[in-house]
Amino acid sequence: MKRLIGKVALVTGASRGIGRAIALSYAREGALVAVHYGSNQAAAEAVVKEIESSGGRAFAVQADVARVSAIAELFSTLDVQLKERTGEAKFDILVNNAGIAVPAPFEDTSEELFDRHFDINVKGLFFITQKALPRLKENGRIINVSSGVTRVAFPGIPAYASTKGAVDTLTLHLAPLVGARGITVNAIAPGATDTDMNAAWLKSPDAQKQVISQQVIQRVAQADDVAGVALLLALPEAGWITGQAIDTTGGFNLS
Repeated sequence: MKRLIGKVALVTGASRGIGRAIALSYAREGALVAVHYGSNQAAAEAVVKEIESSGGRAFAVQADVARVSAIAELFSTLDVQLKERTGEAKFDILVNNAGIAVPAPFEDTSEELFDRHFDINVKGLFFITQKALPRLKENGRIINVSSGVTRVAFPGIPAYASTKGAVDTLTLHLAPLVGARGITVNAIAPGATDTDMNAAWLKSPDAQKQVISQQVIQRVAQADDVAGVALLLALPEAGWITGQAIDTTGGFNLS
């Protein structure tokens, strides 16, 4: 039996990588999925088509999450789309996945690059969640995509790592804000995952060996591995977990 029948989910950054895998997993379980994308309309529409070809339901919505005005426009569009499909501008699950990770050593990180990371990874998440709260149904779910770099120092991405620390803190502070409504707020913290965001360095056999050597589970993570955790947190059985950052690195740096 499909476990998310009757549920509606908004997944940001869902045109590729982990966001795409989460959108597909929710749709397979019966949810209507709003597939958000920033600029790659073709990729988002391909996700929608893949969902629909398997008997699921989805539609694409666009917004530059770095701009609060664009976020407002996103929710205006979402309201219309949801009313057409469900009769109300309400949904059950918000997955804040949209983000960037541009490698740059600490000493070479420019103000522009620093601001771009925080605009997308933190400001976008903050104001998307702010707009989502009045629209989230009771006993809903907020799932923020953080990173294992908040637990383990990883060279070359200090701006990105800083944003994910902020995501964990926001997760902690949002949980009591919505707890009375039965809404849970959690973060998932992936490690080195085989997505196009990591393709430039992770495609190297040496890089893969290095990653595997530092993990308890001896393989490179796939996007579906992370999506599985996001699915678990969306289920009714996870309703007693909130305010947590859940490590999904395959046991990175445990031994």
